[in-house]
Amino acid sequence: MSLSIVRVTFVRALLSAALLTSVGCVPVRVLTHTVSQNEARVPAGRYDLDRDHCSITFDIDHFKYSRFTMRFDRKQGQLDWNEGGMDKSTVAITIDAASIDTNVPLLDKMVKSDSMLDVARYPEVRFTSTHFERTGESRGTLTGDLTIHGVTQPVTLDVTFNGFAPDPLTKKDTLGFSAEGHFSRAKFGLSTWYPAVGDDIHVRIQAEFEKTPAGA
Repeated sequence: MSLSIVRVTFVRALLSAALLTSVGCVPVRVLTHTVSQNEARVPAGRYDLDRDHCSITFDIDHFKYSRFTMRFDRKQGQLDWNEGGMDKSTVAITIDAASIDTNVPLLDKMVKSDSMLDVARYPEVRFTSTHFERTGESRGTLTGDLTIHGVTQPVTLDVTFNGFAPDPLTKKDTLGFSAEGHFSRAKFGLSTWYPAVGDDIHVRIQAEFEKTPAGA
């Protein structure tokens, strides 16, 4: 056995011993957590969007090669949860249009410019719900007014209520939802680069809302 092999074997042995020692000294904590999809169990009141646990992405056809994905990094929102669950509740979301992130800095500038979103004149993207229609247990279609580039059009999202429970870390009552839908960007005056870049925008949302403290 060569000297280099002996050294590698010795180092591996030391690392293994250190790992076993550290595991033995630090107890493993198992965090268990369950949520309920029973809407009747959710306390009525205002819930604020947890901006750290929310994802809003758009994807669009890119030269027929793929669906190019972009995201918005800054958003805020409010859910007014009423007795009767999703059928009786409303939501409003505001997105900072300048927070769009395509993962391509040059493209970010182009999308934010007056040739596309024109964020200097239209700094916000807004969605305000107007109607909910139930399609199944914990599921339904949510229609609302979407405002982009100063134009407002109705958009419908397929929504799933993922569940409710006090957050095990913050102890706040928390709701979770998934949603997705489609809309035509041309209806909002955003036809730049068409038809090379598609018209249909697919939106995906993952969102958590936390119960607003009393008096806030």
